[in-house]
Amino acid sequence: MADQPIVDDSPEDGFDGIHEYDNPCPMWWSLIFLATFIFSIQYMLFFHVGNSGWTLDEAYQNAKVENLKLRFAQIGELKPDEATLISYMGQKDWLEVGKSVFKSNCKSCHGDDGSGLVGPNLTDDYCKNVKQLTDIPRVVSEGAANLTMPAWRDRLHPNEIVLVSAYVATLRGQNLPGKRGPEGNVIPPWPKTPASKAAKPAEEAPAKTEPAASESVKPAEGTKS
Repeated sequence: MADQPIVDDSPEDGFDGIHEYDNPCPMWWSLIFLATFIFSIQYMLFFHVGNSGWTLDEAYQNAKVENLKLRFAQIGELKPDEATLISYMGQKDWLEVGKSVFKSNCKSCHGDDGSGLVGPNLTDDYCKNVKQLTDIPRVVSEGAANLTMPAWRDRLHPNEIVLVSAYVATLRGQNLPGKRGPEGNVIPPWPKTPASKAAKPAEEAPAKTEPAASESVKPAEGTKS
């Protein structure tokens, strides 16, 4: 006699000859489910409700600060003065840092290339809030236009403000077409490197040739005597 299937005669739902058996989940499975439920509540309270929870954004910001400390250790804290800006406008490695700051924080308003979107075009000679080179870090730090241009002094390292300002200054003169027309007034060109610095090699050259000239005269005096 063939084995007959075991059918549970308990009053469970049945349809079309299909019977539903009452097989409870294993205890270990139920305990794991309960543990994950309890953990999810603690996770939500710690990461999303409480103010002291560690988050990925906080971890990124902390790592960024530590990385900046390492990178800026060799240059110290930069001052947003004219000499510093002019100096870093010519240093490609540090301009890349300023460019990365611009791409991360400024392109949403000024465009990826600085030609302007919501904010003004940074590649032409027209400015509303900038009249001289040192006005750029001031505007970046304090904001402008009733904070339509936000203040970044509490969100960027002082060196980041100087370096992004130096990068923005280098965008001028490209005159890229933008969505907004010229805004403000034409401002004077940025100051160039002082002529005294460029003249140093020329001043040293005559000093080196003077001894040679004096030595060439000595034999002539000897022949006369």
